[in-house]
Amino acid sequence: MRKTTLLTLSLTCLIMLPATAELGKVWTDFQSYAGDLQDYLKNNLTDTLQPLEADTQTAIDNSTGDLNIPNPNAAGESIRDSMTWYYVTDKFDNNSTVRANLVSNEINRLITRGAVAGVMGANGQSTLREKLKATEDSLDRIESSKSFVEEILENLKSTITDLANPASRLGLNQADLQAQNINIQQEQAKMIGETLGQTVQTNQFLQYSNLNLANISQQVEETNRARRVDTSAEAARLLRNTSQIDLFGRQFEE
Repeated sequence: MRKTTLLTLSLTCLIMLPATAELGKVWTDFQSYAGDLQDYLKNNLTDTLQPLEADTQTAIDNSTGDLNIPNPNAAGESIRDSMTWYYVTDKFDNNSTVRANLVSNEINRLITRGAVAGVMGANGQSTLREKLKATEDSLDRIESSKSFVEEILENLKSTITDLANPASRLGLNQADLQAQNINIQQEQAKMIGETLGQTVQTNQFLQYSNLNLANISQQVEETNRARRVDTSAEAARLLRNTSQIDLFGRQFEE
C-alpha cells in the first residue's frame, strides 16, 4: 500500500511538471508587441507624414489607450479635426477636406505597418520563437513523464503478488488511472501545441494581407491624386487658352 501511495504522489508531481515551462506570459508578450508598434510609429512618422508629424504624433498619443496601442479611428478623427484650419500646401493635397482624409488614411496605414512590425519584426519573431520552443519543450517533458510513469507502473505490477488484497488492487487501479490521465493530457497538450502553430501561421498570413492592403490603398490614393493634378492642370490650361482667345477677340473688335 505504501508503494502505491508513493506512486500516486509521484504521478501527481509529474503531471505538474509541464506547468514550469515559460509559457502563458501573455501580458509580457503583448507589452513587447505594443512597444515595437510604438517604436515603429515614432521612427517612421517624419518620413511618412512630413510636415504634419507634430500634429500626427499628438493625434496618435491622444488616441493611445491602456494597452499602449493607438485607436486608428480616434487618431484619424483627431487629425481631421485639427486640419480644418490648416492651409499650408503639402504633398497630400491643397483641398483641406481631401487632405484631412488622406492624412487620416495614411495614419491608418502607418499603424497597420507598425502592427506588422510588432509581430514580424526582430523582437516579435524572437518572442514567438521562444514561445514555440517552450511549447515543444513542454511536450517533450510530458512524453518523458509518460514513459517514466509507464515504467514505474510495470515495475509495480511485477512487485504486487497479492492481487486479491483489496488495498493492493485499489492502489494499482489508482496508479493505472493516473497513467491514463497522463496519456489524455499528453494528447491534449499535443493538440494545443498544434493549434498554437496553426494560429501563428494564420496570424502571419493575416499580417501579410494587411500589409498588402495598406500598399494597395496607398497606390490607389497616389493614382487618384495624380489624376486630380492632371485634371487641375488641364482645367488651368483650358482656362488660360479661353482667356487668351477672349482677349484676342476683344482686341479684334476694337
